Amino acid sequence: MTTPVISVRDVHKTYGRGSGRFDALKGVSLDIADGESVAVIGKSGSGKSTLMHLMALMDEPSAGTIALEGQDTATLKGSALNRIRNKTFGFVFQQFFLTPNQTVLENVVLPLKIAGVGAAERRRRGMAALEQLDLADKAKNKAVNLSGGQKQRTVIARALVNDPRIIFADEPTGNLDSATGAVVEDILLALNREHGITLVVVTHDEDLAAKCHRRVHIKDGLIERVAA
Repeated sequence: MTTPVISVRDVHKTYGRGSGRFDALKGVSLDIADGESVAVIGKSGSGKSTLMHLMALMDEPSAGTIALEGQDTATLKGSALNRIRNKTFGFVFQQFFLTPNQTVLENVVLPLKIAGVGAAERRRRGMAALEQLDLADKAKNKAVNLSGGQKQRTVIARALVNDPRIIFADEPTGNLDSATGAVVEDILLALNREHGITLVVVTHDEDLAAKCHRRVHIKDGLIERVAA
């Protein structure tokens, strides 16, 4: 059997202590296969975003293990952790996290800049990502002047620029009207389908969830059920 790209084993996450203690995750186990699309769904406070942050190595579990292609991620520290995160993952968030006064292209190539890629190669790869999302004509525009849908497509271009194995999308359609949200949905699912990028989506959007290979329902910090 092939090694899952992400393997979560009996993961707990606790915030605070004493009377302020909050158990966000209470023993979650989940395997995600390479090239799969998985929707994580649940109400606010269910633990779904916490689970995504742990899988994306943006936080550490209080107990349990998270393995990336069989490697226990607890062994990754400092620059090794940052390198893996920057090279392996792409991120799409509900809040766009774009620098408003920088151009679209400057925003898109930021992960490459962090990775130390030279200016000419950054531009080439940045423009290729923008072409893929029909945004090449907006490369020189300031991010502040984009519509919501254009901002989210810029974010997806930035997520793609490093040729990631896995894209984590946290409520990617949350700030968009339904028509624009449907376009963003189609883009993410096409990246999964046509390019084999593993897609992990945290969403309230039942339509988006229904289009993924599996739906993981979380309630009160536990996986309630997994549906194909």
